[in-house]
Amino acid sequence: MAYTDAEGRLAVKIARQAVDSHVRRRPLPTMEVPKRFNEKAGAFVTLNTHPEGHLRGCIGYPSPFFPLIKALVKAAEGACEDPRFAPLPEDEVGRVVVEVSLLTRPELVEVKRPKEYAKAISVGRDGLIVAQGPARGLLLPQVPTEWGWGPEEFLSEACMKAGLLPDAWLDDATRIYTFQAEIFSEAEPRGVVARRDLRTENARR
Repeated sequence: MAYTDAEGRLAVKIARQAVDSHVRRRPLPTMEVPKRFNEKAGAFVTLNTHPEGHLRGCIGYPSPFFPLIKALVKAAEGACEDPRFAPLPEDEVGRVVVEVSLLTRPELVEVKRPKEYAKAISVGRDGLIVAQGPARGLLLPQVPTEWGWGPEEFLSEACMKAGLLPDAWLDDATRIYTFQAEIFSEAEPRGVVARRDLRTENARR
């Protein structure tokens, strides 16, 4: 595993502080971090309502453009302003759960025929990026597990996220990338942080 549980807890703590500071318009407290948090890495921050579990915001950076600590802060601030939802108000900060996904570098999936994509990806392990021309769509690895999708539905949903037709993954012009994520989430707002095991979650469904 690339990140320890302690590092995962720290990543969530950073994201939580960034959410609190952004919404309250206060300076972000400085904190000491391990050396690897200053290395470039992809990361997403997801906000879910508690206890309902509804998505409230999700923003991130799939490729390692920023040092991890900066990616976490920027993703957390972005999740508070996710354009799909109203900006997160101060009275709602204590009613959302913060989840952090620490990503591997996206890798192009190479197949002989597009139909083989469904066998080349693994639900519970892979996240997807669908690319065709300027269109891009990304779904984190936890999404198909939470919705109970199989590989083909996962591919179709990623295509629609990109603004493409559901079967665009069968088009030779479409490129599919996979990545993996280590996911750490609060059990409740500002609560205990634990690592999510998507394969176990998927097996229970």
